[in-house]
Amino acid sequence: MAGSGQTLLEERRRRARAIVACGGLAEAVGSGALAPRLDLSVSEGVVLGLLMQGVRTYLTVFGHGSTDLAEVLRVYQEAGLVKARGVRHETEAAHAATALRWVTGQKAAVVTSIGPGAMHAMAGSLTSSSNGVGVWHIYGDETTEDEGTNMQQIPKPEQGLYLKLLSVMGRAYALHTPAALPSALRRGLNTVDHPHRAGPFFLLLPINVQPAVIADFNLRELPCGAPPPLGAAADGGAYRRAAQVLARARRTVVRLGGGALGARRLLPEFLELTDGTAVVSPAASGAIPYDNPRNMTLGGSKGSICGNYAMSEADTLVVIGSRAVCQSDCSRTGYPKVKKVININADADAATHYGDTIALVGESGATLQVLMGHLRQAPPKNPTGGDSPWLAACRERRREWEEHKRLRYERPVLPDPEWGKEVLTQPAAVKVITDWARERGAVAFFDAGDVQANGLQIAEDDRPGRTVTDSGASYMGFAPSALLATALADEPFYGVAVAGDGSFTMNPQILIDGAAAGARGVITVLDNRRMGAISGLQLGQYGCDFATRDGVEVDYVRWAESVAGVAAFYGGDTPGALQASLDEAYRRPGLSLIHIPVYYGPDPLGGLGEYGRWNVGPHAAETQALRHRIGL
Repeated sequence: MAGSGQTLLEERRRRARAIVACGGLAEAVGSGALAPRLDLSVSEGVVLGLLMQGVRTYLTVFGHGSTDLAEVLRVYQEAGLVKARGVRHETEAAHAATALRWVTGQKAAVVTSIGPGAMHAMAGSLTSSSNGVGVWHIYGDETTEDEGTNMQQIPKPEQGLYLKLLSVMGRAYALHTPAALPSALRRGLNTVDHPHRAGPFFLLLPINVQPAVIADFNLRELPCGAPPPLGAAADGGAYRRAAQVLARARRTVVRLGGGALGARRLLPEFLELTDGTAVVSPAASGAIPYDNPRNMTLGGSKGSICGNYAMSEADTLVVIGSRAVCQSDCSRTGYPKVKKVININADADAATHYGDTIALVGESGATLQVLMGHLRQAPPKNPTGGDSPWLAACRERRREWEEHKRLRYERPVLPDPEWGKEVLTQPAAVKVITDWARERGAVAFFDAGDVQANGLQIAEDDRPGRTVTDSGASYMGFAPSALLATALADEPFYGVAVAGDGSFTMNPQILIDGAAAGARGVITVLDNRRMGAISGLQLGQYGCDFATRDGVEVDYVRWAESVAGVAAFYGGDTPGALQASLDEAYRRPGLSLIHIPVYYGPDPLGGLGEYGRWNVGPHAAETQALRHRIGL
């Protein structure tokens, strides 16, 4: 057995060297350096298959359910073909892989063992699923011969339980039969590289199948090539009808979602042609520059004065690449006066969400181009020039919103009995951080809760990619974990994680893993010693908060300083002090943390407010009734 194992290792090393020498797997086969048919293990087949798809980065928490795959990765990393980074928590791995693909486009795979570790990673996959980011998830699974209960499997005498569980979360494949590997890889490729709605793909590798040898495997069976994108939506008169609706409209609002990013160069002209004003979803921040006069910024329950005005007063709605998330469209009550909807979306379900819709199912840019061709042939909506009544009214609300924010920036500190002194408000702190990040070209990752709401309301993005936040799953701990991507990217970048004290303590492993990997960025911990977003909801709904504060004081600076290689600073109680701390962190070579005490309390200058409805708590019955009265 030792001899056969040594032979397998040498053959594996030889294959890896041949791939490196030829510049790729396909090149190695084409040149004859690698035979087109090989005896190789399932684990090596997975690594080769992912190599064909451009997956070279692995975030791993190895266990007894993944040791064979780990051995293959060891050999291929020695050859320089892959980069495997062991981390301390599976959820962190899922977040970092998601952030890496989201910001840079670089593909990655998350590898865990069987059992609880897989469940941690699966939970973290909600972020990639909710935001349409493709990530491979490779987990160990129970053995296929059913010799008895495997340690850490779901303790129930039934087959395929993890496959059932993961199939609810997304697309999944259990590789029970080794020769089915190409089919598993193709389904995964179609999922993680889907051109319009990518997501996580879960590949389950039974423990005993990983080392199984596939005899005479044909490398030509390894799939490559992502599924093609849709083109423009089919016509059938839909474009003409949409143009007629827009010609008659007097108050058009255009909802931009993540799917609108591919059409961003067309959006300014489209808004002019329709005399529309835009309301931007978090995923589309920067789709049109913040200073565009037709940009009414965010809408929804954590939106803006101008965004919600545009939604509430519009008579016609154009949706481009957006899902109707509850907070974003006020639980389907955000457009009470809209009578006609034009929905451009690559997903048929999203495109037909609202009633009385002209659904244009296709790629946003190509579809918008065709629609704009029809609009250009029509008389201009505002032939005399200047602001139309609709644009003037929206711009007045935009000025009101800017004044609303300015008042809070001019009063950056408030007395807080919890801290026994004046401390920064969250709007003031977030404003300093976002301005600082934008000036340096850094990517700002916003975590869930108050910092997410304030961050989205404050961010003034002039292009996509400056602000990244999980607005779908709103996963606490995403932002600090995302900083690991700065060390994994082929083209490194500087990251700023903006997290509350609750979110940071959900995933503090980044302090160790970031130091070990050489992450480059700063974690800003905005500490109000509570779950401020939930406290605020409770107070707004029921007049008191409950079980959202534990009163435990934590010295985050000393905590961070206890990890070798991490610099830590107190952020101070003024904008100038925070700015100085950020500058000092930027001068450090690796990972830093800044602790920022922030205000929590009833003073309206301590936050930016809420402006829409949401189907939660005591407001549920009223919101639901309104939805059915609207009938949209």
